[in-house]
Amino acid sequence: MPEPTGVIHDIGYQRYTGPRLGRRAVFGALYLHGLRTAFGLGRSAKAKIFPWLVVAIVTVVAAGLAAVRSQVGESVMTYAQFADNMSWLVIFFVAAVAPELVSRDLRSGVLPLYFSRPLPRSDYPLAKLLALATALWLLLGGPQLVMFLGAAFTTGDGMRGVWNELLDLLPSLLYAGLWAAVFASVGLLVASSTGKRAFAAGGIVAVFLMTTPIVGTLSIMPSQAVNELAFLASPSTLVGGVGTWALGDLLLFEGEGGVPIGDFGPVYAVAAVLLVAGCVALLMLRYRKVAAR
Repeated sequence: MPEPTGVIHDIGYQRYTGPRLGRRAVFGALYLHGLRTAFGLGRSAKAKIFPWLVVAIVTVVAAGLAAVRSQVGESVMTYAQFADNMSWLVIFFVAAVAPELVSRDLRSGVLPLYFSRPLPRSDYPLAKLLALATALWLLLGGPQLVMFLGAAFTTGDGMRGVWNELLDLLPSLLYAGLWAAVFASVGLLVASSTGKRAFAAGGIVAVFLMTTPIVGTLSIMPSQAVNELAFLASPSTLVGGVGTWALGDLLLFEGEGGVPIGDFGPVYAVAAVLLVAGCVALLMLRYRKVAAR
C-alpha cells in the first residue's frame, strides 16, 4: 500500500480569541445599519436623492411655518397637524425605504448568513422595524422641533410661552411616534412578502392609498355609526382618528380639523394597537418560515 504523500501547510491562520459581543451587539449593528440605509448613508449618491429630498421638503415646510408665525404672531398649523399634512410624503418614503431594508436581503439570499450568527430569528425583523420606525419618527419629529424653536424664539410671553409651546410639542412628538409605528409595521410587512423592490414599493403604496376610497364609501352611508367608524378602513385615517381622540385641541386649529369619529375614540386606539401588534406577529411568522427554508 502506498504511503500517504499529503502535506499540511501552516499558512498562519489563527483562532479568534477576542471578545464575542453576542446578541445585543448583532441587534445593534442591524438596527444602526438599517437606520443608515433609510437615509442612504454609506451608499451611493443615487440612493441618497429621494430620502434627503423628502427630508428637505418637510424641513422647508416647517421652517416656512416658523417664519410665518414669527411675522404674524400666530400659528398657521399645529404640531400635530403638521404630522397629518405630511403623511402623504411618509407613505412614499416608506415605499422607497422598506424594500431597501428587507427585499434586497430576500432577493440576494443572505439571510442564512445572518442567522448563522448568535441572532434569534425574531431579532432580524425587529431590528429592521425599529430602524424604519426611528427614521419615520425623525422625519416627522425633526421638523416639529424646527417649528418649536421658531416659536420659542418669537413668543412674547417669555419662559411661560416657551413652556406652553413645549407642552404642545411633546404630545405631538408622541403622535409622530404613532404615525411611525403604524406606517413602519404595515410597510415592512408588505415589503417582506417579496424580494422584488418594485413589487414591494407598489404594494405599500397600494395598501395606503387604495384603502382611502373604502373610507370615502363608508363615510357616506346612511348610518351615522358606520360614518364614524369608516376611518378604521385605512391606516392613515386610523391614525388620524386616534389623534383626534387623544390630542383633542392640539390637533385642531381654530376649532377645525381632526377626524369625525364621534364617541368611538377608544375603538380607534384599540384598533391601532391591534394593527401594529398583528403586523409585527405576521412579520415574525414570515421570517420564521424564511429561516426554516
